[in-house]
Amino acid sequence: MKILHLLASPRQEASNTWWLSQQIVTRLRSLHPQAQIVLRDLHASAIGHVDAAYADALGSPAFVEDAGAAQGTLALSDLLIAELEAADQVVIGTSMHNYTVPSVLKAWIDHVVRVRRTFGITPDGKVGLLHDRPVHLAVVSGGRFTGASARQPDFLTPYLKVALATIGLHDLRLTVMEGLAAGAQVVRSERERVAMELDRQFSRA
Repeated sequence: MKILHLLASPRQEASNTWWLSQQIVTRLRSLHPQAQIVLRDLHASAIGHVDAAYADALGSPAFVEDAGAAQGTLALSDLLIAELEAADQVVIGTSMHNYTVPSVLKAWIDHVVRVRRTFGITPDGKVGLLHDRPVHLAVVSGGRFTGASARQPDFLTPYLKVALATIGLHDLRLTVMEGLAAGAQVVRSERERVAMELDRQFSRA
């Protein structure tokens, strides 16, 4: 068992995003004690945006994949896709920035959602080339975006669902902590609620 843990919070291990995603990782490890955890902190080791060589290669219908010849961010893309392919389960811990994904997570997505590598184009549209696996989305927000108390739009979860489905990942499992900008008491109550929710979820696994 190999678990890929992606963290997309500028506060890193001091963040609620880290706390929430670690709750999921801990419960996965309790089910799979020998699991190997691969942590990619998207702020600690920033991922460069795609460069001209990447754009030229993917924009050319005549381009033939050759990992040995990959240069620049195309080589980085190969590495990130290999990490994802090797994972049996994925945990994505992310805060919500301006209603959507942080730029560091968007950069990761730009590298792994790659034509002829992780998805193909057919007459019926794009088809994912990766085999499906559980992807745990741990989403943290200062405002509320779910249920009757929602006060802001959510472009994060619909976007992640479409982007990940494009490459063949459909088994998405969402856990949310929201309204945290209201203060420490809300953070405590949200942590208690989420811990119980995850206990119930993983007890059925």
